Amino acid sequence: MTEILDKTEQEYSNGHDRPLRSYTGILSAYGGTVAVATAAAVLAGRRAPDHVGLMDLLLMAACTHKVSRRMAKDPVTSPLRAPFTRYEGQGGPSEVQEEPRGALGELLACPFCLAQWVATGYAAGLVLAPRVTRLVGATMTAVAISDWLQLAYAKMMKSAES
Repeated sequence: MTEILDKTEQEYSNGHDRPLRSYTGILSAYGGTVAVATAAAVLAGRRAPDHVGLMDLLLMAACTHKVSRRMAKDPVTSPLRAPFTRYEGQGGPSEVQEEPRGALGELLACPFCLAQWVATGYAAGLVLAPRVTRLVGATMTAVAISDWLQLAYAKMMKSAES
């Protein structure tokens, strides 16, 4: 079996460093996390909602955006990423740019990649603890809106100086 995996990885990678085994581990961890959340919901007698309302969807989207960016790009969360990334410099406003080291580094430094995990956690939260989850969603949505307002304010101040 190991030979088949090695051959598949070699043929797929086309000379590039593509750590398929590590990706498989990450996918397994994600699947395991979903299975544990599902089991917790079943044991707690909780069911998924019949539908997700527009307000919940908007909170989930804004919260997912903000939490995934905060985890992947915020200077304060860099100690969590440091074992798996290499600092390259300043990124966007109040963000850092990091080079991933390995598959886990790719996940942790990529807000698009983390968004799947964050949204899944939020969805599990809506089933297991909806009131707390909505409060966290509203809090992080307020942070995201505040960030956008800060950027708009800075842009207006800069244009007023010109």
